[in-house]
Amino acid sequence: MSQAFRTECDSMGELKVPSDALWGAQTQRAVDNFPISGQRMPGGFIRALGLIKEAAAVANRDLGLLSEDDAEAIIEAARAVAAGDVTEHFPVDVFQTGSGTSSNMNANEVIAHLASERFKADVHPNDHVNMGQSSNDVVPSAIQVAAVEAAKDKLMPALRHLAETIEMRADELAHTVKTGRTHVMDAMPLTMGQELGGWAQQIRSNVARIEDALSRMRLLPLGGTAVGTGINAHPEFAARACVVLAERTGIAFETAHNRFEGISSQDNAVELSGQLKTLACSLMKIGNDLRLMNSGPLAGFGEIELPALQPGSSIMPGKVNPVAPEAVCMVAAQVIGNDAAITVAGQSGLFQLNVMLPLVAHNLLNSLEILTSASRLLADKAILGFRVREENLDRVLERNPVLVTALNPVIGYERGAAIAKQAWRENRPVREVALERSGLSPEELDRLLDPLSLTRGGIAR
Repeated sequence: MSQAFRTECDSMGELKVPSDALWGAQTQRAVDNFPISGQRMPGGFIRALGLIKEAAAVANRDLGLLSEDDAEAIIEAARAVAAGDVTEHFPVDVFQTGSGTSSNMNANEVIAHLASERFKADVHPNDHVNMGQSSNDVVPSAIQVAAVEAAKDKLMPALRHLAETIEMRADELAHTVKTGRTHVMDAMPLTMGQELGGWAQQIRSNVARIEDALSRMRLLPLGGTAVGTGINAHPEFAARACVVLAERTGIAFETAHNRFEGISSQDNAVELSGQLKTLACSLMKIGNDLRLMNSGPLAGFGEIELPALQPGSSIMPGKVNPVAPEAVCMVAAQVIGNDAAITVAGQSGLFQLNVMLPLVAHNLLNSLEILTSASRLLADKAILGFRVREENLDRVLERNPVLVTALNPVIGYERGAAIAKQAWRENRPVREVALERSGLSPEELDRLLDPLSLTRGGIAR
């Protein structure tokens, strides 16, 4: 922006605005009032504002409330906003008025300026661009449109890619047996395919949970205007606008069953954030499992070798760290923090309006974005390329004293415990000690203690 200024006027009086800025006086007041974080509203939220303003103009035109020329100018300008062509003209800080009025007016002013300048229409930001709307229904609707788009178009494909990648590796490792661990202590064996299958199901379950939450996020309070009553909006406005939004996005947006709920609360956003937090917990569990399985190479578990992505130390030559799972775990921690902020924001519905809407938008869209990237990172930089160190798995497995559990139905718990303790104390394979103390033949022990058979459940007899 240049240092030259022009004078703009709003209901509070005159104000200087940078001469090449597309925004007007109300946006400038917000810039001056809230120099807090330097963080602007997310691009997905700005896109959603553009989509809503376009849909509103189409609806008002078709209802005979906007002239054809004014409507077309607003539509073209709103499309420029939605396309990200003028993102630099949205300078308002995240930490602003709780209703997001500053961001709504930012969109109204930019669209009115573009419509008047480029398309030679006489468009007013409030009377025309904001027709049939209020910040109180537009901003919650924009949060929901942006979140559903980000989830449907980005996060869900990333999660399906992650699940498919895990399932592919699980199939490859279906007969690779390892020592199971409960309480981080040796337990009965399982296959790596079974272990990875558990991870894959975690991701699939998260997809189902998120999709369920999105079914409510698609219900927009648009048309409720100031407090939910729909004052100054045509009765058909919201339904028509939602049809346009559905056509533009390919997502079945509908009007909310109760606009008072949609304006006064952010329960749907809190629900979606909670499901993203659940996903974060799943990703952290998988990331930590990978880190432990990769630990070593000598003093840790040493079960797998993750792809070497970069040198791990500035002082220890040759060290390679599990950087991809570490990054994923940090994303998970951030999402859990975002959810805490969204939870507090969700409690801030005072009578007919939630007054922490920009914070909800910022944190919810951030969670969706970083979870998308982290899911693909985990799939492509960790799961896809890890190598199994089968020699380590076999060495540990044959000395796992817990294998004696398979003998319980034949020799009893007490005799089994004695064999397990001796095997551990003498650092000998369970089969070797059992051959001396159980009275079972070598053939019976081979059958009962076969590691792969033990992963298939039931009683081996």
